[in-house]
Amino acid sequence: MPVEQIATLVIGGGQAGLTMSHRLRQRGLPHLVVERGRIGERWKSERWDGLKFQFPNWSVRLPDFPFPHADPDGFADLGAIVDFIDGYAAFVGPPIRCGVNVIRLSHDTAHGFKAETSDGVIVARNVVVATGPYQRPIMSDMLRDDGELFQVHAAHYVNPEQLPRGAVLVVGAGASGAQIAEELHRAGRRVFLSVGQHTRLPRRYRGHDLIWWFEKLGLFDRLPEERGPVRVYPAITGAYGGHTIDFRRFAAEGIMLLGRVVAERGRVLDIAPGLARSLAEADLYNATFLDMADDHVRRHGLDLGEDPAARVKLSDPPCVTDPVRQLDLNAEHISAVIWATGYGVNFDWINFPIFDGNGVPIQRGGVTAIGGLYFLGLQWMSKMASSFMSGVGDDAAVLADHIAARG
Repeated sequence: MPVEQIATLVIGGGQAGLTMSHRLRQRGLPHLVVERGRIGERWKSERWDGLKFQFPNWSVRLPDFPFPHADPDGFADLGAIVDFIDGYAAFVGPPIRCGVNVIRLSHDTAHGFKAETSDGVIVARNVVVATGPYQRPIMSDMLRDDGELFQVHAAHYVNPEQLPRGAVLVVGAGASGAQIAEELHRAGRRVFLSVGQHTRLPRRYRGHDLIWWFEKLGLFDRLPEERGPVRVYPAITGAYGGHTIDFRRFAAEGIMLLGRVVAERGRVLDIAPGLARSLAEADLYNATFLDMADDHVRRHGLDLGEDPAARVKLSDPPCVTDPVRQLDLNAEHISAVIWATGYGVNFDWINFPIFDGNGVPIQRGGVTAIGGLYFLGLQWMSKMASSFMSGVGDDAAVLADHIAARG
């Protein structure tokens, strides 16, 4: 099979890869995009049916392509986001090949890079890895050998009907875990939710959505070196009209809160102490954010009404004051576990020494120490918004300029 030669190879056909193609095309730079599945594959096969986007419609955008909507303050469902990405692909018109998996990326003496793919070998002067930050679902080894218990990562959860009858344990209370737990509870399931370190912020404050406040306060432009010690994004939801995720309210509505699951003994799980502390720390982050917003209002003389309800703290429910330390799956009739435990990167196929001990690329703004090798769409790549739809375009423009300067 002949070797194909191109100027720039973009790996990944999701929002990052499409945006990179758009920026390269704007500069007249020849390139090829390859995608292992379909355009926007992870949106199409690794999201659950009832997902609601976390950002309000008015804030959803890709470069030169705003999100079409009738309700600016509403939250899009999964189908609308998929249609948006497909529409963006039609708008960009990228030179893309779907169903092409890059098996290995290595050095090529003559051209710079050699990509061995399921469709043959491609050599390129530049490579942009735009495969996103959610590549490898992380699941605990606990309960791994329990063949009778239904277990699924949040990436492969579909809907409540997918699960066998009985109670459900959701491990992980980030945005996905919280929204899935609420969906299951509303579907009539008894739900146990394992909560660790998290950040609680208001869905709306003083008449504006949280995303509006993040933009006004410049938080999306915060640099990686300004990132605080808490490495989790706030648990926010667009489901059911969008509301603040307050786990004490979850408990009041009937969801059983647990601390972190730390060990197993058969079908008995050991639960770590610290649930009350996690909730209290989340209260502190919420109060700090509200103080920042109030200070912004005062400094700029904004006419925004007071919102004292945002500072009200619910009382700790019994599951917090007298926390569960052991969870017997059989006694509680738990038939399913959903691991909403996040994702890791997987760059084992890249044969260059540019990764830290956790396999994360060492880069600055997407630029690596290997001339011509770039990354796009990673979390906190150049700023907080780097992995968001609204932020990936800025990084892509910088990389396109860098590629153009290489000649």
